[in-house]
Amino acid sequence: MTGKVAFVTGASSGLGARFAEVLAANGARVALAGRRRDALEARADLIRSRGGTVEVVDFDVRDHARIAPAMDAAEAALGPVNVLVNNAGISGAAKVTDLTLAAWREILDVDLDALFLLAREASKRMTRSDVIVNVSSILALRPKAQMAAYSVAKAGVEHLTRVLALELGEAGVRVNNLAPGYVVTGMNAEYFASEASRPLVAEIPLGRVGQVDDFDGAILYLASDASRFMTGATLVVDGGHILAF
Repeated sequence: MTGKVAFVTGASSGLGARFAEVLAANGARVALAGRRRDALEARADLIRSRGGTVEVVDFDVRDHARIAPAMDAAEAALGPVNVLVNNAGISGAAKVTDLTLAAWREILDVDLDALFLLAREASKRMTRSDVIVNVSSILALRPKAQMAAYSVAKAGVEHLTRVLALELGEAGVRVNNLAPGYVVTGMNAEYFASEASRPLVAEIPLGRVGQVDDFDGAILYLASDASRFMTGATLVVDGGHILAF
């Protein structure tokens, strides 16, 4: 990743924070994008303490008018963006009969609309060998009750990835998708430490839930020239959970 500039959304915690750390540790200059400036600054300090080069770009992806200025700010500080990691997302559980239109729209706005707008903005700036990595979920590929909005949004990400790959291939820009399974983050650590999570974990063939560092190889592969002949594809990293219907 040496010489590359990566723009990572949702970089204040969880997978996004880990993606930023890994890309920086492997030579990329990284823009940390997210809503929580204090958390972003703390992550930036950690990366800098390890010799990495980062820039904090705090904005809410739901504020669509801020997308282009945020990318402008990253490029002014670090140089042209070569890698977009479209990771920001939210979730929420409700039966369809109880799911309000407002809740449906909020999840689609963050998980699909903003991702589309970020990809569109990045694609206007990118040149040959640049990369977009979208982050969906195994719930884009397998149904789960009470997760209609999230699942539909992530399924949209899957198909958008394929369309973008078709449209940007001639310019040499690659677009791929990472579909994580369940992974322990600060938001769900208490749940996965409890007995309530045992039935879900028991479904996973490898017998455990993912940790953020389980995705280090995947993000490096998709973001680097190691995947130079791969576009429009989905890389599933889930301990085999997708197999357990």
